[in-house]
Amino acid sequence: MSISRRKFLQSSTAGMALALFGLSGKAESASGKKYPSLRIGNIRELKAGEPVQFNYPDSTSPCTLVMLNETAIGGVGTLRNVVAFSSLCPHMGCPVNYKSGRFVCGCHYSMFDAAKNGQTYQGLASQWLAQVTLRFDKASGNIYAEGVEGLLYGRISNLNIS
Repeated sequence: MSISRRKFLQSSTAGMALALFGLSGKAESASGKKYPSLRIGNIRELKAGEPVQFNYPDSTSPCTLVMLNETAIGGVGTLRNVVAFSSLCPHMGCPVNYKSGRFVCGCHYSMFDAAKNGQTYQGLASQWLAQVTLRFDKASGNIYAEGVEGLLYGRISNLNIS
């Protein structure tokens, strides 16, 4: 049985569309549990380049919220320049610090681009920095953490599944 190129492309396109539409909605962890919604700041209180520390999705998960000087993938706010990431390097869990548009791991010098989904561009880390999914309430200026893209360091699940 052979399949025509046209039929293959139609089937592939339909499959990709179904996969993308299936991803809409509130963020869930791999376990199927919903992430909590947590107010982590207000856009009026943020200053470009000055990071704000918070914990998400639980008290043992340090994260950093920062307003960049450029538009960012996954950014929120009117300029789409506010992002948040885990503060633990995916290589060995060392703390990362925000500096000049990037997160830097002091242990093995991995660097992650804050404007490009936490993409690794230098060092030993083989995974991108886990990005916190944000929601922005334009009326109040509040910013909420709503989920995590990627696995937090040292976890088998981002949410406690007990």
